[in-house]
Amino acid sequence: MILVPFPEMTSLATGIASHLGTVSRPLDWHHFPDGESLVTMPDGLSGEGIAIVATLRDPDRLALPLRFAAATAREMGARRVGLIAPYLGYMRQDGRFHPGQSVSALLFAGFLSESFDWLVTVDPHLHRISNLGEAFEIPATRVATAPLLAKWIRDNVPDAVLLGPDSESQQWVAEVARLADRPYEVLKKRRTGDRAVEVSVPESAALGHGTPVILDDIASSGRTMVRAVERLIMAGTGKPLCLIIHGIFAGSAFVDLSAAGARRIVTTDTVPHPTNGIGTAGVIARAIAELDPATTGTGSLQHLSGKEALWK
Repeated sequence: MILVPFPEMTSLATGIASHLGTVSRPLDWHHFPDGESLVTMPDGLSGEGIAIVATLRDPDRLALPLRFAAATAREMGARRVGLIAPYLGYMRQDGRFHPGQSVSALLFAGFLSESFDWLVTVDPHLHRISNLGEAFEIPATRVATAPLLAKWIRDNVPDAVLLGPDSESQQWVAEVARLADRPYEVLKKRRTGDRAVEVSVPESAALGHGTPVILDDIASSGRTMVRAVERLIMAGTGKPLCLIIHGIFAGSAFVDLSAAGARRIVTTDTVPHPTNGIGTAGVIARAIAELDPATTGTGSLQHLSGKEALWK
């Protein structure tokens, strides 16, 4: 397999390639003054299986270049074209909540399915879609980061008390807590707008005897985590540490979270950011090898369309 990363994903792609024992060859992405893109693929793709690496933090900007890259790879003779999207955008709108709204999660999944033969992503933000197979027409694998988060907590915050930001987080925060062998609590959240959130802190004896660690899968506007940090400090727990899978940090989110009093902010490397402290290359590589072994030389292809693999 040849990995072909978009520019900001070169470092992660190099790590994945190292685990797979293959190579990474970046594409060139040129922007014309009028906003149009010109994608140039590397040489030597004929007869090869390739994987394009692109995190979809800004999916509108990346959608057409992704399509151009996949189509060009096929024109150059690539046998199979997969997509490694460590962060998968457009998963929030998974239903029609008001008349006339587009169900963009399903539409975007269909868009990607038209261009790629398989997909690997890390902990997508799923709600009413229970697994990727419900949305994608191609084999799709979700890589779970719970073991990575738990190991980081064990190594760096041995007295951690884990805190989920809302009821939706309880299941996966409980799993991280189990793996880290640490107690956990779940905060109560009430959202009143895109950037308006109220958070209440539970009364817990554990919070008085350990370091609070707020876990969240995505920090986009950051308002939930900002309010959680503020409420914890007001409750006298001390400055909490924030541990985030996908650090989107839209607008001033990172500055706001730092100003709120977070002791430290740590993210995985699914979205490049100075806070990246937990690498995902190894677990992504393992998922690729299992999802599409025909392209990595490890055996016959296991078709997982309609199913989901969880790598721990």
